[in-house]
Amino acid sequence: MLRAYRDDDLADVLDVWYRASLIAHPFLSAEFLERERQQIADEWMPAADTTVYVAEGRVVGFLSLIGDEIGAIFVDPDRHRQGIGRALMDSALARRPFLELDVFEANETGRRFYEASGFKVVDRHLDAETGHPELRLRHEV
Repeated sequence: MLRAYRDDDLADVLDVWYRASLIAHPFLSAEFLERERQQIADEWMPAADTTVYVAEGRVVGFLSLIGDEIGAIFVDPDRHRQGIGRALMDSALARRPFLELDVFEANETGRRFYEASGFKVVDRHLDAETGHPELRLRHEV
């Protein structure tokens, strides 16, 4: 079930984000992930328009929008390939005339998902904090 994020979802959201990040971003250091976790909790979640996917009473996926930018979409690794990411993405696409996002070039799983969702590469750059190559993607409805 999709619903709006509530403050009491934070622990589940951070758990999903961390476990999914270990799979999608094995090239990122533990120190970076810990800094990112704190920034998500302190800065990004309060600023974002976040939709969560709840199953069996807990958050198993989420998508955060900041304007027309997807800041995050993560699904519990135990729930991959169950349509949760697609449901979250479809909900976001229905609410915006276009969406953009950055994805690490090395995140092959994420890149395949975004390509299947209709996103196109519009730019390539290096992430300022990690130095890893990123792709800028855009989807127009």
